[in-house]
Amino acid sequence: MKAILHYRAGPILRHRLAENPPDGWTVEVIDETDVDQFARSLPEADVLLHVLQPIGRAQMELAPRLKLIQKIGVGIDTIDLAAAEQLGIGVANMPGTNSQAVAELAIGLMLAVLRQVSALDRETRAGQGWSLPPERLERSGEIAGRTVGFIGFGEVPRRMAPVLAAFGARMIFHDPQAQAAFGASPLELNALLAEADIVTLHAPLVEATRGLIRAETLARMKEGAVLNNTARGGLVDEAALLAALTSGRLLGAGLDVFAQEPVQADHPLLRLPNVVVLPHVAWLTPETIARSLGVAFENARRAISGETLLHEIRPVRRGAAAAAFVKGREKGA
Repeated sequence: MKAILHYRAGPILRHRLAENPPDGWTVEVIDETDVDQFARSLPEADVLLHVLQPIGRAQMELAPRLKLIQKIGVGIDTIDLAAAEQLGIGVANMPGTNSQAVAELAIGLMLAVLRQVSALDRETRAGQGWSLPPERLERSGEIAGRTVGFIGFGEVPRRMAPVLAAFGARMIFHDPQAQAAFGASPLELNALLAEADIVTLHAPLVEATRGLIRAETLARMKEGAVLNNTARGGLVDEAALLAALTSGRLLGAGLDVFAQEPVQADHPLLRLPNVVVLPHVAWLTPETIARSLGVAFENARRAISGETLLHEIRPVRRGAAAAAFVKGREKGA
């Protein structure tokens, strides 16, 4: 049996794959930029271990043996689910395997924006750290005493909440599918935006949430608020965010994801000193890799033997999630 890991894997991941391969399996690692090798290898693949490079019908049709597209992570917006269903290919994701890594990074981004870590790092390296104007330094702040608003309240926010509470933050959330958390009920989106000092995004990218943060929603945020996004870049209208940041309406933003990835060096958001950016790596730690491989190869075994997959993505369930976010957006956006 053959699996393809479609990812620019580093030495830790390659070592783990070589160290304990499942019995009877070979794993080929193909860089996401190597289009030709990927096309040559697909006809022999039984399982595709998918990370971020979009996979569509054209690639699936090259793989007649393919039984499973296993997402390494949670978001499945880069997989053509309709094509997979029509071609009889199972799709599954891994809720929870990267939650700890994303939760830690999301809090790190909040701190980095509030304390101007990236900008002050550059100034200090240039020998200008002690000559900055006092008003510039006074723009920094603490999480304590601020209200953190979660848009989407799944496993990642649930891990963040106790840490933020220990810091002294108040927390609110908007999620059409969540009932209650930390003794509170979900808020409509408008109410959350009006109250939150930090808005942090943890919603899935479906048509109902695409462009959720746009000019109208940004205008409802508190003056001097911070936007954090470790979910999907498509949740945010980046032109509207740029305008809110350059006007000074928002204090700053922490972004691990962009609408088009990899983000290009000339993207205007990258030029702003009040934006902290990362290349979609919130999920990526050795610990996440270890957890993910265990799930991936158990699902590979199940797919080949015809057993029920772990965390299988079914179109009906996916449609229900989209409908819930549509309802929540219409009420609160």
